[in-house]
Amino acid sequence: MRLIVRLVARDLRHTYRGAPTPVLDGVSVEVPAGASAAIIGPSGSGKTTLLSLMGGLLPVQHGAAVAVDAADREWPVPAVASWVLQTVSLIPARTALDNVAIGAFSATGDRRVARARATSALASVGLATLAHSPARLLSGGEAQRVAIARALASGRPVVLADEPTGQLDAATSAVVLDALLGASGDRTVIVVTHDAEVAARCDITLELRDGTLRERRR
Repeated sequence: MRLIVRLVARDLRHTYRGAPTPVLDGVSVEVPAGASAAIIGPSGSGKTTLLSLMGGLLPVQHGAAVAVDAADREWPVPAVASWVLQTVSLIPARTALDNVAIGAFSATGDRRVARARATSALASVGLATLAHSPARLLSGGEAQRVAIARALASGRPVVLADEPTGQLDAATSAVVLDALLGASGDRTVIVVTHDAEVAARCDITLELRDGTLRERRR
């Protein structure tokens, strides 16, 4: 049975050194298993900070963030999550297919399965024809799509994405969102975004303002 988890943040508080006020002031939220959530808010409101705390990229100063399975067992989020960051990290000399397969191989340990997953994931983000192109020859938007495909191919039950469509045009964004959000129920997805259309595609909207969170569900 495939592991599907919900993400739970409890009373997260975070203050950056030298800042007079906390960027997050007691944020609690639960994203159900298999749901998608968009984190929105003004620049500097703490969107990326919240995602980083929930995903384990930043140390938690106060509160907790965990993944919880159907049996109420708690998992560290980094153990079950794949990331799509604004800064895309690909191996320049390796092909797009190789870069995606690396993520799948780390999860499966099987090269053939990894390459099959990678091929499917690249097709899902519209890059099947560039599978054998070296990463160094890809445009910024193409590299971003490879990073998204890598997260999907890992098979992990959580995807955390920071502005995944920021470098993409409207048509390509739609393709990427179909891949990222289309498999409803198969993974739990949290997306930081400034794009109202991206937020509208998600099941839950989490709006950050003045260190606090307002939640809207469809």
